[in-house]
Amino acid sequence: MLESMRNATQGVVGKAIMTVVMGLIIVSFVIWGVGDMLRGFTASNVASVGGAKISSQDYRYQFQRTLQQYQRRLRQPFTTEQARAIGLDRQVLQRMISEAAIDEEARKLGLDVSDEALRAMITANPDFQDSSGAFDPQKFASLLRDNDLNERFYVTELKKNALRQFIIAALATGVAAPKAMVTSEADTEGQTRSADTFVLPAAAAGDIPAPSDETLKAYFDDRKSTYRAPEFRAMDVVALEPETLANPAEVSDADAEAAYAKVAGKDPKYGAPEKRDLEQILFPNQADADAAEAKIKAGASFDDILKDRNLKPEDVELGQTAKDAIIDPAEAESVFALPAGGVSGVLTSQFGPVIVRVKTITPATVKPFAEVADEIKRRISASRAGDKIQALHDKIEDLRVSGKPLPEAAKEAGLTTQSVAAIDATGKDPNGKEVPLPDGPDLLRAAFASDVGLDEAPLQTKDGGFVWLAVTKVEPSHERTFEEAKPEVEAQWRTEQVEKALAAKADDLVKQLRTGASAADVAKSVGATVKSVVDIHRDEKSSLPESVVAAIYREPADGVGSAATPEGRTVFKITADQTPPVDAIDPRVKSMAQQLDGATRESLIDQYIAGLRRSLGVTVNPSVMQSAEGG
Repeated sequence: MLESMRNATQGVVGKAIMTVVMGLIIVSFVIWGVGDMLRGFTASNVASVGGAKISSQDYRYQFQRTLQQYQRRLRQPFTTEQARAIGLDRQVLQRMISEAAIDEEARKLGLDVSDEALRAMITANPDFQDSSGAFDPQKFASLLRDNDLNERFYVTELKKNALRQFIIAALATGVAAPKAMVTSEADTEGQTRSADTFVLPAAAAGDIPAPSDETLKAYFDDRKSTYRAPEFRAMDVVALEPETLANPAEVSDADAEAAYAKVAGKDPKYGAPEKRDLEQILFPNQADADAAEAKIKAGASFDDILKDRNLKPEDVELGQTAKDAIIDPAEAESVFALPAGGVSGVLTSQFGPVIVRVKTITPATVKPFAEVADEIKRRISASRAGDKIQALHDKIEDLRVSGKPLPEAAKEAGLTTQSVAAIDATGKDPNGKEVPLPDGPDLLRAAFASDVGLDEAPLQTKDGGFVWLAVTKVEPSHERTFEEAKPEVEAQWRTEQVEKALAAKADDLVKQLRTGASAADVAKSVGATVKSVVDIHRDEKSSLPESVVAAIYREPADGVGSAATPEGRTVFKITADQTPPVDAIDPRVKSMAQQLDGATRESLIDQYIAGLRRSLGVTVNPSVMQSAEGG
């Protein structure tokens, strides 16, 4: 077959087939790994789908491969028990059942992939090509050998995956979300409301009488589990990072100046690039854009074009924009060649023809080299520290293998140890203060997956360094007594009483608003000041807390209500509700439509596979499945 592949890359037919097929699928060798063809066969099946069987060996391989992916992603051990706890075993099996269902359907339909098409796919795979882009038979054979695969198994799996992709493509290609769905979603996303609001502060709740111990004890007993003391761990941490080894004195002025020239005015640390406050009119077609440009040349202003198209200034506002933020290079060059107040001709953007006006120009600011020389030299030195880091890593590992505790190994290597007396899984000490850690979240996860006395492999940081940890003590989570938790219990009880009192007072004020009282008068009656908020979107941040925005959209268009906030309780009266017409060329609408198209295709595929599974029939053997997983 290797000889026929070499021939296939030269023929016109082979190239044509490759072009068509590769438009649908390019399957990389790393997808499959070691197949059960190379490991023998067992009659035990985890599941069956129609006439197709999922063997325990196939399932075990896929399950273990998924575990390894999670371990690499989490950078810590991930056990079979943990995988079962989050349902990972079921996810793997369901995916394999779905694939088997499509394979069985392909068999029933009599579908196949020709040898010529398979050759085209393999020879077009970049993993099997040399530096010139030609298929390299030796590289192909070597990669299969390195992954413990043979050619027959690889080609069989490639054919299965190709057929799955062909079936899915035939089913979903050209499918789009219904126009009514896009319009409905666009209406929801574009809807805005305005409201008059005022805040009842916590002080408005009045005096809350001090609770008795019996009241607090009953409150504590009802919520005892929420007052458990978390598990705390003590550990030693050693960080080896490029910054630790950086020595600016080793970097020459010439090297630093060359690096400075590349980042000056681009990196915020060393200054800011030129920015322009831009306005942009997006046209639905080239003809409209050309007509607008002709009017401008004839004496019309940019504002005149806005009026002609019924646009408001906020509809065309792009705001302060740097040159590299404009995706199309030609458009960026044209815009940044304009003077302040200048108006462009018709430009081609990623969304269609546009005309741009430059309102103002903010010049670039660049810090002088002398001011940032030390910082640049430190960064260069840190980037060159790779060899030193590896040497120190090896030294510490050798010392640990010889029996040295982590602090002693670090000391001999010239590094310091951070001893953490107690830290919980959220990174806080017993007093609730954050404990600063190198590579914080990853280190915490690793620490709480480890145990006293275990020599864990170091974590590799994003900047190429290493972090070691050694757990020295574990204080298990335990229930606290009422006396231990009393200050926290009383604070929470008091907070609830304040919230109840504010909610009752807000209900009375809301009733007044419903009967026609103005927000200003109602607010004045409680010593508050009205604040009018406009253009409140459902899912965008505004000056209002999320709880208030959610409450505003739960009410009818002219509704009133209130919501709890960190400051107390906000009372509101909706003053406007607007849903602009859907503009199909609006970038936000386009993006949303694309997302809905993708979701529609996914839903269709899910329904198709579910139908296949029902018609073929699926059986699962849980005992074989658990045995295959091990643990």
